[in-house]
Amino acid sequence: MPRLVLTVIGDDRAGFVETLAEAITAHGGNWEQSQMAELAGQFAGIVVVTVPNERADELRGALDGLEGLMEVSAHPGAEEPAAPREAWPHLRIDLIGSDHPGIVRDVSSVLARHGLSIESMATERRDAPISGGRLFEAHLVVRVPPGVEPSDARDDLERVASELFVDLTVEEA
Repeated sequence: MPRLVLTVIGDDRAGFVETLAEAITAHGGNWEQSQMAELAGQFAGIVVVTVPNERADELRGALDGLEGLMEVSAHPGAEEPAAPREAWPHLRIDLIGSDHPGIVRDVSSVLARHGLSIESMATERRDAPISGGRLFEAHLVVRVPPGVEPSDARDDLERVASELFVDLTVEEA
């Protein structure tokens, strides 16, 4: 069965997920996996569905019909992962510090330089409890490919964290 990766966004409101799930189910689709969140008044997410081959176009048409309620884009997904990446070691990266432009760019540059693949990433800005101002917080889980030494990536991340003036924790997950 083909897999579709759906990206969805729309005004945050009760029934958003139900509307999407109803369209998927009504056309023979199965909701397999998702990550969704409210961000800046919008509800956004990614959903992986399987759908019988003969009903995939029908489902795409139904999703296009949701325009006005939400924007949905359907992208072909891989039938099976290309390589057994789940077996790769994982690192958990947590950082927090005063918010300023460039933190995500600098951290992601280190990850790319070492060939690390981001499995999940959550970031937020929040008020600093005592000093005022804004804090930036990020939590990542990354996969380390064969042949890459996690300690090299950790050392590089620690160097960048000191330049950014953020607290960093890197642990094997």
